[in-house]
Amino acid sequence: MKFDIITIFPSMIEAGLGEGVVSRGVERGLLDVTVHDLRRWTTDRHRTVDDVPYGGGPGMVMKAEPLMRAVGEIRATRGVPDSIVLLSPQGRTFNQGEAERLAGLGHVVLLCGRYEGMDERVRDAVATEEISIGDYVLSGGELAALVIVDAVSRLVPGVVGDEQSVAQDSFSRGLLDYPHYTRPAEIAGHRVPDVLLSGHHGDVRRWRRKAALVRTLERRPDLIAAATLDEEEQALLDEIQRERSKS
Repeated sequence: MKFDIITIFPSMIEAGLGEGVVSRGVERGLLDVTVHDLRRWTTDRHRTVDDVPYGGGPGMVMKAEPLMRAVGEIRATRGVPDSIVLLSPQGRTFNQGEAERLAGLGHVVLLCGRYEGMDERVRDAVATEEISIGDYVLSGGELAALVIVDAVSRLVPGVVGDEQSVAQDSFSRGLLDYPHYTRPAEIAGHRVPDVLLSGHHGDVRRWRRKAALVRTLERRPDLIAAATLDEEEQALLDEIQRERSKS
C-alpha cells in the first residue's frame, strides 16, 4: 500500500507516523508512506503557497499551481495514483467502509489543505475525490491525513500482527466492540464478568457477541439497522429486546 501526503507541515505528519502500527508497517515493507513538502514546488524566493482570495474576504487561499506541480511529479516518479484525495470538511464522511475501500487501492495521494481552503481548480483538475473525517473544522488536513493513513493501514494484511483483532474492531461488521478486561479480576469492587473467568470458550464467545449488540444498542442504535448480523447475532438481538421489554 502506497501513500503520498502533500503538506506544508511535513514534520507534523512525520511525527505522527513515527510510532505505532504505521511505523511498523513501513519497517516491514508493507507500507510505503512518503511525505512531501508542498513548498518544494513553489517558484518564488519566499516559497509562497497561498494568496489573497479573488473577490475579497478574510484569510488566504492555497494556490493551485504548486499542488498541480506536486501531483505531476508524483505521477512521474511514484506512479499514477488510484485516488487523489482532497481532505476537506465538504467531502464525503470517512468511516470504516471508506477505510476498507481505500485499503483495496494500491496508491493513494492525500492533499492537506490549510488557511481558508484551496483554489477550486485543485478540485476541478487535480483531486479525484474529497473526504472529511467529521463535521467539525480543523486548522488543516494533516490530522485528517494521519487518521486516514492509520485506519487504512490497519486493514493491509500483515500490518497488524493479529488479524483476528482487526476483524473484531468496532465498526468492522457494523457493530461496536464488546468490553475488554485484563488482570486483576477485581479492582475497587469492580469485578470482571464471571463468564470471562470460566474457561468455557463457547460461553465467552456468546457473551462477547451479546455484549457487542447491547453496547451498540445503547450507544449507537443507528448502526443496528445497517449491521450485517448472522443467525446467532439476530437471535441474540431478539433475546436482548425481549429482556428489555420485560424490564
